[in-house]
Amino acid sequence: MTEKTFTKQLTANDTGESGAHQAGIHVPKGEKELIAFLPKLDPSVKNPDAWLSCVDADGGEWSFRYVFYNNKFHDPKGTRDEYRITHMTKFFRAFGASEGDTFWISADENASSYKINVTRLGLEDQCNCSDKIKLVGWRKVH
Repeated sequence: MTEKTFTKQLTANDTGESGAHQAGIHVPKGEKELIAFLPKLDPSVKNPDAWLSCVDADGGEWSFRYVFYNNKFHDPKGTRDEYRITHMTKFFRAFGASEGDTFWISADENASSYKINVTRLGLEDQCNCSDKIKLVGWRKVH
Protein backbone atom coordinates (compact mmCIF):
# COMPACT_ATOMS: atom_id res chain seq x y z
CA MET A 1 0.00 0.00 0.00
CA THR A 2 1.09 3.54 -0.68
CA GLU A 3 1.00 6.13 2.05
CA LYS A 4 0.07 9.67 1.04
CA THR A 5 0.95 12.70 3.12
CA PHE A 6 -0.30 16.26 2.85
CA THR A 7 0.86 19.26 4.85
CA LYS A 8 -0.45 22.74 5.48
CA GLN A 9 1.40 25.67 6.97
CA LEU A 10 -0.94 26.95 9.66
CA THR A 11 -2.28 30.50 9.76
CA ALA A 12 -3.35 32.48 12.81
CA ASN A 13 -6.96 31.82 11.74
CA ASP A 14 -6.33 28.04 11.64
CA THR A 15 -4.97 27.96 15.19
CA GLY A 16 -7.39 30.50 16.71
CA GLU A 17 -4.65 33.06 17.39
CA SER A 18 -6.38 35.77 15.35
CA GLY A 19 -9.50 35.72 17.53
CA ALA A 20 -11.62 35.39 14.40
CA HIS A 21 -14.29 32.72 14.20
CA GLN A 22 -13.28 30.45 11.36
CA ALA A 23 -14.85 27.06 10.73
CA GLY A 24 -11.69 24.98 10.43
CA ILE A 25 -8.94 24.57 7.86
CA HIS A 26 -9.90 25.34 4.28
CA VAL A 27 -9.43 22.57 1.69
CA PRO A 28 -9.23 24.23 -1.77
CA LYS A 29 -11.55 22.71 -4.37
CA GLY A 30 -8.71 22.90 -6.90
CA GLU A 31 -6.63 20.43 -4.90
CA LYS A 32 -8.23 17.36 -6.51
CA GLU A 33 -5.68 14.88 -5.15
CA LEU A 34 -6.19 16.11 -1.59
CA ILE A 35 -9.98 15.93 -1.95
CA ALA A 36 -9.68 12.39 -3.37
CA PHE A 37 -7.48 11.47 -0.36
CA LEU A 38 -10.28 12.48 2.04
CA PRO A 39 -13.67 10.69 2.24
CA LYS A 40 -16.04 11.22 -0.69
CA LEU A 41 -18.83 13.69 0.09
CA ASP A 42 -22.12 13.74 -1.83
CA PRO A 43 -22.70 17.26 -3.26
CA SER A 44 -26.40 16.52 -3.83
CA VAL A 45 -26.82 16.68 -0.03
CA LYS A 46 -26.70 20.05 1.73
CA ASN A 47 -23.47 20.35 3.73
CA PRO A 48 -22.41 16.67 3.52
CA ASP A 49 -19.79 15.60 6.03
CA ALA A 50 -17.70 12.71 7.28
CA TRP A 51 -15.80 12.21 10.50
CA LEU A 52 -12.07 11.58 10.18
CA SER A 53 -10.66 9.17 12.74
CA CYS A 54 -7.11 10.39 13.45
CA VAL A 55 -4.16 9.28 15.57
CA ASP A 56 -1.45 11.74 16.61
CA ALA A 57 2.28 11.07 16.98
CA ASP A 58 1.78 10.24 20.68
CA GLY A 59 -1.00 7.72 19.98
CA GLY A 60 -3.82 10.08 20.97
CA GLU A 61 -7.09 9.66 19.11
CA TRP A 62 -8.94 12.61 17.56
CA SER A 63 -12.08 13.07 15.46
CA PHE A 64 -12.20 15.87 12.90
CA ARG A 65 -15.22 16.77 10.79
CA TYR A 66 -14.64 17.01 7.04
CA VAL A 67 -17.48 19.04 5.51
CA PHE A 68 -18.50 20.49 2.17
CA TYR A 69 -20.37 23.70 2.95
CA ASN A 70 -22.48 23.97 -0.20
CA ASN A 71 -25.56 26.04 0.60
CA LYS A 72 -24.88 27.99 -2.62
CA PHE A 73 -26.40 25.02 -4.46
CA HIS A 74 -29.25 24.33 -2.02
CA ASP A 75 -30.53 27.69 -0.74
CA PRO A 76 -31.77 30.59 -2.90
CA LYS A 77 -29.52 33.05 -1.03
CA GLY A 78 -26.75 30.60 -0.17
CA THR A 79 -23.17 31.73 -0.73
CA ARG A 80 -20.94 28.97 0.63
CA ASP A 81 -19.14 26.54 -1.66
CA GLU A 82 -16.09 25.26 0.22
CA TYR A 83 -14.52 22.24 1.88
CA ARG A 84 -13.22 22.46 5.45
CA ILE A 85 -11.80 20.26 8.21
CA THR A 86 -13.29 21.36 11.54
CA HIS A 87 -13.21 20.37 15.24
CA MET A 88 -9.42 20.83 15.33
CA THR A 89 -9.07 23.51 18.02
CA LYS A 90 -8.46 21.12 20.96
CA PHE A 91 -5.86 19.22 18.93
CA PHE A 92 -4.01 22.43 18.01
CA ARG A 93 -4.08 23.62 21.63
CA ALA A 94 -2.85 20.25 22.94
CA PHE A 95 0.15 20.44 20.62
CA GLY A 96 0.77 24.15 21.16
CA ALA A 97 0.32 24.81 17.45
CA SER A 98 0.82 28.38 16.31
CA GLU A 99 0.96 30.40 13.11
CA GLY A 100 3.73 29.14 10.81
CA ASP A 101 3.77 25.59 12.21
CA THR A 102 2.97 22.73 9.83
CA PHE A 103 -0.01 20.38 10.11
CA TRP A 104 0.57 16.87 8.66
CA ILE A 105 -2.09 14.33 7.67
CA SER A 106 -1.28 10.96 6.11
CA ALA A 107 -2.82 7.57 5.46
CA ASP A 108 -2.35 4.37 3.52
CA GLU A 109 -4.88 3.65 0.81
CA ASN A 110 -8.05 2.18 2.33
CA ALA A 111 -6.85 2.94 5.88
CA SER A 112 -9.55 3.34 8.52
CA SER A 113 -7.74 6.23 10.22
CA TYR A 114 -5.38 9.08 9.44
CA LYS A 115 -2.05 9.89 11.07
CA ILE A 116 -1.70 13.54 12.13
CA ASN A 117 1.05 15.70 13.55
CA VAL A 118 2.17 19.30 13.99
CA THR A 119 5.76 20.39 13.52
CA ARG A 120 7.18 23.70 14.68
CA LEU A 121 7.94 26.58 12.34
CA GLY A 122 11.20 25.87 10.52
CA LEU A 123 11.01 22.11 11.05
CA GLU A 124 8.75 21.33 8.08
CA ASP A 125 11.20 18.83 6.59
CA GLN A 126 11.15 16.42 9.54
CA CYS A 127 9.52 13.68 7.49
CA ASN A 128 12.81 12.78 5.72
CA CYS A 129 11.00 12.89 2.38
CA SER A 130 13.11 13.44 -0.71
CA ASP A 131 10.53 14.83 -3.14
CA LYS A 132 7.76 17.31 -2.41
CA ILE A 133 5.17 19.02 -4.54
CA LYS A 134 4.25 22.48 -3.34
CA LEU A 135 0.53 23.23 -3.45
CA VAL A 136 -1.11 26.54 -2.65
CA GLY A 137 -1.66 26.37 1.11
CA TRP A 138 -1.31 22.59 1.14
CA ARG A 139 1.57 20.39 -0.04
CA LYS A 140 1.63 16.76 -1.01
CA VAL A 141 4.71 15.02 0.35
CA HIS A 142 6.12 12.12 -1.68
